[in-house]
Amino acid sequence: MDDYSPRNSGLIKIRKMTQDDLEQVIAIDQASFSLPWPARSFQLELTDNPVSRCWVAELDGRVLAIMVAWLIVDEIHIATIATHPDFRKQGVGKNLLLHTLRCAKEEGALTSFLEVRESNLVAIEMYRQFGYTESGRRSGYYKDNGEDAILMTLESLPGE
Repeated sequence: MDDYSPRNSGLIKIRKMTQDDLEQVIAIDQASFSLPWPARSFQLELTDNPVSRCWVAELDGRVLAIMVAWLIVDEIHIATIATHPDFRKQGVGKNLLLHTLRCAKEEGALTSFLEVRESNLVAIEMYRQFGYTESGRRSGYYKDNGEDAILMTLESLPGE
């Protein structure tokens, strides 16, 4: 997997999400999804879920992208990933996913799983670039419109 270099990539920092990020994180989630997470969910991921791995990509104090993943035994499940609309298609989300997968591998993860809306072709293509393949489907998974979720699996995580 190649590294991606968004504009200003030397200034973009990927770090663990903090309480101070929550307002920006929630705003990105709400701008990105028709079924955003309840605001309290991000708080719970930070404070109450021991398997949760929460990351942000930031530039000059502004959160550009968010990621929540769950490390369960030797699997990393991508729970949510989103990039602020102003920073999409610049490689920020790709770098955040790559960082998360590499960190999970360092913690012992061997494989990765995720669900994605069947209509989210941009995300599906990004996941395919990482080597994810379709491994199943959840019919009517998304409650807002009954859309199917495509299950995707990555059998081998990228290293440094």
